[in-house]
Amino acid sequence: MLLIALIAGVAAVVLAARWMQHQNKTGGQIAVAQLDIQLGDRIAPEMIKLVEWPSASIPDGAFSDPKLLDGRVAKTNLQRGEPLLESKLAPIGTKGGLSAVVGDGKRAMTVRVNDVIGVAGFALPGNYVDILVNTQEEGAKPSDKDRAISKIVLERILVLAVAQEANRDDTKPKVVNAVTLELTPEQAEKLDLARSVGTLSLVLRNQIDPNPTGTAGATKDTLLGLERAPKPAPAPAPAPVSTKPVARKPVVVEVAVVPPPPRPTDCVEVIRGGTKATECF
Repeated sequence: MLLIALIAGVAAVVLAARWMQHQNKTGGQIAVAQLDIQLGDRIAPEMIKLVEWPSASIPDGAFSDPKLLDGRVAKTNLQRGEPLLESKLAPIGTKGGLSAVVGDGKRAMTVRVNDVIGVAGFALPGNYVDILVNTQEEGAKPSDKDRAISKIVLERILVLAVAQEANRDDTKPKVVNAVTLELTPEQAEKLDLARSVGTLSLVLRNQIDPNPTGTAGATKDTLLGLERAPKPAPAPAPAPVSTKPVARKPVVVEVAVVPPPPRPTDCVEVIRGGTKATECF
């Protein structure tokens, strides 16, 4: 039994080796990263190498010619030995830098932060944040603190870079004085207005949470659980007075006709002492 098991093991090893050799012979070469490539880096020939890859498992978008990768820009971080795919590269002609990783139809905008506004440095590239603004209600004076309101004005905004760092693999918090965000043109307009009318704060959120909040904002009354007296309803506007003559209809007065009382028909002569009178009914 031991001899049979030994023969079977040797046969399995030989068959597996032959199968792997056959796969290598029927495969091809693809380009992989020879060293770590950071987001926004331009790919140079010394950064890539060709390796044998089984033809049955060659990923879509792989490159077999290193010349096609010369000058391309990586839009994600690439680890050593990772295949270079078209989906991980910026379009042809894109220059290196942060502009290469800004999505189609998006814009990059930088806001000034500190250790509190920037969530103690935990708002890192690749994270999503909400933008909170603290300002005064409409019609309130700057010194009227009772009319302050805090409201989330933008949600699920991607952090592209902190200061001059755009590496998304680093998870160590960094306290910086500026954060670059990816926004649509409409969101960029709102953010520019928000930082001019109030104080901004970043609120770190879960990366896989896409649900909007839709809050109404927090005021001093809602914070303390008070109810603000409703504003009086505006008086209705007076109806416009027309200067045109108005044709009036003639007024018809109805007069009720009262019929005369009926005449008496029966009369009786009554004598009271020396007085005589006639009573009619």
